[in-house]
Parts: sequence; structure tokens; C-alpha cells
Amino acid sequence: MYYAGIDLGTSSVKLLLMDGKGEIAKIVSREYPLSFPQPGWSEQAPEDWWRESMAGLKELIADIDKSQLAGISFGGQMHGLVILDENDRVIRPAILWNDGRSTKECDYLNGEIGQDKISSYTANIAFAGFTAPKILWVKNNEPENFKKIRKIMLPKDYLAYMLTGVNATDVSDASGMLLLDVKNRKWSQEMCDLCGITTDMLPQLFESYECIGTLKPEVAAELGVPATVRVAAGAGDNAAAAVATGTVGDGNCNLSLGTSGTIFISQKSFSVDENNGLHSFCDANGQYHLMGCMLSAASCNKWWMDEIIGTRDYAGEQKGITDDRLGENHVYFLPYLMGERSPINDPFARATFIGMTMDSTRQDMTQAVLEGVTFALRDSFEVAKSLGLKIERTKIVGGGAKSPLWRKMVANIFGIPLDILKTEEGPSLGGAMLAAVACGEYASVEEAAKAIVQVVDTVEPDPELTAKYEKRYQEFKKLYPALKGVFAR
Repeated sequence: MYYAGIDLGTSSVKLLLMDGKGEIAKIVSREYPLSFPQPGWSEQAPEDWWRESMAGLKELIADIDKSQLAGISFGGQMHGLVILDENDRVIRPAILWNDGRSTKECDYLNGEIGQDKISSYTANIAFAGFTAPKILWVKNNEPENFKKIRKIMLPKDYLAYMLTGVNATDVSDASGMLLLDVKNRKWSQEMCDLCGITTDMLPQLFESYECIGTLKPEVAAELGVPATVRVAAGAGDNAAAAVATGTVGDGNCNLSLGTSGTIFISQKSFSVDENNGLHSFCDANGQYHLMGCMLSAASCNKWWMDEIIGTRDYAGEQKGITDDRLGENHVYFLPYLMGERSPINDPFARATFIGMTMDSTRQDMTQAVLEGVTFALRDSFEVAKSLGLKIERTKIVGGGAKSPLWRKMVANIFGIPLDILKTEEGPSLGGAMLAAVACGEYASVEEAAKAIVQVVDTVEPDPELTAKYEKRYQEFKKLYPALKGVFAR
């Protein structure tokens, strides 16, 4: 049997076809437009997602026996607001995760209502990216549209609705709406009241691996597949990617060095840190996870290489950073090119080089950028450890993780082994794995991960180098607090 995973991203939809043993049969990608109606705004037409996803599905299964397609599931961009009227028509373009228009609404929730109260309702505080502030923005700025709302859903859940006719979401994606009581895995009546909506506007809640329904007959006919194809709820992109890396269970960790940087830590029990430095969300395997998200990770290196020193030879620039230089750099870099999210939650923070002298070199600066991003990721790691989580090793993915030098820095700055994976397909693979669980191919998400995810290499920390980096990290920790007031001014 075959299983399709649909990763609904910001610029494109990526579809992956996997057989029952976890072997990837085909990958398809299709793009759609992204609009910026005003500075800081980011929108898409859900109809574009549906059109390109259906075209992608047809292409994905073109070369197989279509009767062998058993299940479909999703990973998807989180936090986006999709609203439908009483006739199931999309009321306005979806407001996306990277849209910043709802700062006033966040100030209202975090300030007037209070961070402590919002956190007690949802285990998180308000960010402009989250869904609830977007609902408030529509209420405050587009009252006629707000009156029309009958269904509220997340981006990937619009696809599921179009496939099945079931308005459903999973608890991992719902955790990022600021409408979910994360600890108890149910909608927060208090948050709904604050937003002026009712719970019957919201999707039915499922675990990520649960079947929400089967294909509508007309959809099955158009695809040429059985109407018995099961559709699983799926997960938010980070939770789906965690499934694909086998980051499930207690104390498992995955680091992503992509454009942004994330640290994802799975745990059996619910927890939340007192400063809400990390997001506390439901996981895709029926448990929970903590997630730290820094806004600029590998993008810091890209900025430094492309815009400042003017080269695309990333590997060549790193050749001069030899082993004897590691742990010895006196130049520091704060990686806050776009402000910062986890764990400092400071939109005014800025990127800064500190410690240069007349003998500082180009290699020192390049090294500082890589180290600064890693130090900042460790900040979130330390918050997780303060909650009593024992994290003994981590997997690492993303474009930055392809650099042997950067991997060595991470292993020694964190002081734990780094596992390198054979396959790094992210949310699309995670979605296919969730579909396989929903269809009974595997008994659980953990069983699927154990069977499919393969580690092909491990980077071990060196005790001497780890000790050197520990001293550097303790100095790095002092820099942002010293500059916080300057950034704000």
C-alpha cells in the first residue's frame, strides 16, 4: 500500500509518496503565489492551495496502481487564519503565520488581559503570528467579514476539509492558535470569549494519527482512487517534521538549522516555563513537546556571506576555520537580524558583532556568526533543561546542518552527540508516516519512527573543546541583557 504526505508550505506544496516499508516512491512540488498587500502583511488564497494540491496529488500517483493508495495526511504551515461563511466560501485571503498586522491585538491580550492569564488558558502567550490575534484583528478592522464567519480553520485543515467534508484539526497545529487549552487538549472557552467566537466555529479536535474520514466520492473519482482512502488529521509542520526525524517519546530532541532555527523537544508530560520562553504544544504522538524558534539561523550566515562579504562559496569561507581556532574566538555575534522569538521574545533585539580588535580576521567574523546562532539556540536548550528534562543527544537537520564545521560547533556547544539522518524530507514524510499509522500499517507513531527513521552518522563532542565552549557560552549569555535597553531605545 502507498501513503501520501502533503506539506503545505508558505511558497509551495510538497507531496511525498511512501510505501508501507517507508521507502519514498516519488516527490512532487508545486508553487503558488504569496501576496503582501501592505508592509508587514502576508496573505494567500486557500483556493490556490487546493488547486495545486490536487494537481500535485494527480502527478504523485500517476505511475502507481491507484487502488493501492491507502491514506493521506499532512504537515503544514501553522497559525494561518482561514475563515469560511455559511455557504463554505472563503471569506477573505488567509492571513499567514509571518503576518505582523496584529501587534495591537497582541498588546491587548498580553498587556490588558495579561500574559499570566493568557498562559493559564493556553500554556502560551500571544504572538503576532498566532491565530487568535488575527481573529481579533478581523473583528476590529473588518467587522462585516467577522459577522460572516461560520468556520475557522488552519491552512492544512482547509485541504482536509476539501478532501473529506470534515472540519477537523489536530492538537499539535491547534496548539499554535492560542485557542487551545494545551494541557487538557480541548478548546479554551475563555479564549473563544475573548475573541468573540463560539467553539462550534472551530474544527473538531483529533490526534495527529487519527483518521478524520475518507475521501468525498467526487474527489476520489477525480483522482481515480478508491473512496475508502483514509485521511488522517496530520500535524503542524514542526511536529510533522519531528515524526520524520523520529523525535518522539520523552526527552528526544531535534535541532533545525534552516532559515529560522528550531529546537524541538518531545516529552511525555505537559510542562511550561515560567517566562513562556518556549512554546508548550501538544505533540503528534498523543503527548507534548516544547519548541524554541529563533527567527534567524542559517539566514544569518547567508546574510553575512551574500550581503556583507559578497561570496556564495560558503564551504570555502569555512575552510580557514581550523580546529585550533574552535573555542578560542574572542569575537561574538548576536544573531537577532529580525528581532527574536525564543526564548527572549524581543522584537527590538538586533544583530551585533562584539569584541573585534585590530587583529580580528574575516575568519573570526564568519566563525562568530556560526557560533552566535548556536549559542542562541542553546539558550532555548537551557530553558528546557531547567524544567528537569534530560536531553542526552539530538538529531540535526536543515541547510546549515550540511556543514561539518557547524555540526562540530553544535555538538560541542551543546555538549551532546549529534545524530545525522539518512533521509531528511521533513513534514511531507511525517505526514505520510501519520497516514500509515491511521491506516494500521504501524500500531503507533513510535513504531513507525523506529521502523523508518535511520541514523547514518553521529558527531561526538570532544570534552576539551566542550569545556572551552562552555566558557564562551557563559560570556555570550551576558551580552543580550547588557544591550537590551540599548536595543529598546
